[in-house]
Amino acid sequence: MCGIVGLFLKDEALQPELGALMARMLAEMTERGPDSAGFAIYRDGPARPTLSCLAPEGFDWDAASASLAATGASVEVERIADHALLRVSGDLRAARRHLIDTFPAINVLASGEAIEIFKGVGDPMAVARTFGLAGRSGTHGIAHTRMATESAVTISGSHPFSTGPDTCLVHNGSLSNHHLLRGFLEARGETLQTENDSEVAAAYLAWRMREGDSLKQALEAALARLDGFYTLTIGTRDGFAVLRDPIACKPAVLAETDRWVAMASEFRAIAQLPGVEAARIWEPEPGVVYSWGGEGLRAAA
Repeated sequence: MCGIVGLFLKDEALQPELGALMARMLAEMTERGPDSAGFAIYRDGPARPTLSCLAPEGFDWDAASASLAATGASVEVERIADHALLRVSGDLRAARRHLIDTFPAINVLASGEAIEIFKGVGDPMAVARTFGLAGRSGTHGIAHTRMATESAVTISGSHPFSTGPDTCLVHNGSLSNHHLLRGFLEARGETLQTENDSEVAAAYLAWRMREGDSLKQALEAALARLDGFYTLTIGTRDGFAVLRDPIACKPAVLAETDRWVAMASEFRAIAQLPGVEAARIWEPEPGVVYSWGGEGLRAAA
């Protein structure tokens, strides 16, 4: 079943509250997916090239840092539970590929200048507390609660998924052609780390954007290429977007005020937001791309 939420802040005064607002939204989605959860936060402030990483307990992050340093990159490591934020100078895509090839135990959850991703198994609010979601500031974010109907309950299988710079995706639904699409993408240089169909969808968008598409163009292409049923919420450095498949059998609600734009699987998540009584509220149309944000919605670097 799963539950997804997204929040884009128009009002800078709300940015210190981003994590707290998202935590309330995520709490309302717990019944839709109590198995695991994850969230992506887009930081405010200056760019900080970062790899968000996950590894088993006891993993030697110093060894990973030293290995990256041997390639010529400078690295700072911030550890949070079984995650680490690696602040890396140089080519982030090359650093991501180096870690994946050199350390099979590492799952590189995201790379970019603003994005940070955290995931965990169990109750969504326990996951949010582990990583201090309520205390995180930023411009926008997306989150997911998972009911694992097609695979084991693992952290690596949790959403969001990201394969492109500062681009990530959460998904409610199922894709029927993801195995074929995986081979197509891997032949074009994409590196996928899990068996989850949602990672394939994320990789498809990242590939299209690397080929020069705007996010809107990539999503319009996805309507023809992704076979299945889905509601997608996608984050980029400067905004976010929502897309439902042409049948639109998975639930979704959008709401907008002069201070924020929000998306959720159910309205009760949006009902937690300040000023919601003045919001314009609607159900997104099937097969229509909705997006908010700035130039970052054009092409990934």
